[in-house]
Amino acid sequence: MKIYTKYGDEGFTRLAGGKRVSKTHVRVEAYGTMDEVCSLLGVIVAEIRENDKLNSVLEEIREECENIQQQLFDCGSDLAVPEGLREYKQKIDNVEWLEQRMDEYIPLLPKLECFIIPGGSKISSMFHMMRTSVRNLERKMIAVIESGEGINKIGLQYINRLSDYFFVVACLVNLKLGFSETVYKRSKKIFKNNK
Repeated sequence: MKIYTKYGDEGFTRLAGGKRVSKTHVRVEAYGTMDEVCSLLGVIVAEIRENDKLNSVLEEIREECENIQQQLFDCGSDLAVPEGLREYKQKIDNVEWLEQRMDEYIPLLPKLECFIIPGGSKISSMFHMMRTSVRNLERKMIAVIESGEGINKIGLQYINRLSDYFFVVACLVNLKLGFSETVYKRSKKIFKNNK
């Protein structure tokens, strides 16, 4: 297999199915951003795996992140395929799996009453970077839709949930590692206490 094709030397690439588009095409921007997200997540997976203390405390989260990388590849594959060319790979059970993970983790966390600033542990901060990168991917996917091209709507739901998942995991990591959250000092409480 040749890694270089020289096809992109003039700034073009081909989508699945053979359509020739600019490397700045909204669809290429979207799946390129998905690739960035997946690569950044790989850094987090490696950081956890290579640190014995982190791996012992965060092994389940690391395994989930490895699963998410597989799901991100499905998302990227779907983004590279113009609508209707083939059946999409990403399914609703991926979205439901993220929701189940969050539903399990949220009761473990202290009640969120103020906005928090990313920080605490390094690994938690990295998960916040993931959250913001995923939001960027979400915007790129919406740009594809707004351009009049179709995408896998389940993929969009998945990416929306994924940013929420990374927020929850960032908070959970700080809790597991014994770090306090950094509260935004000028914010009023964002949730009222239940009575």
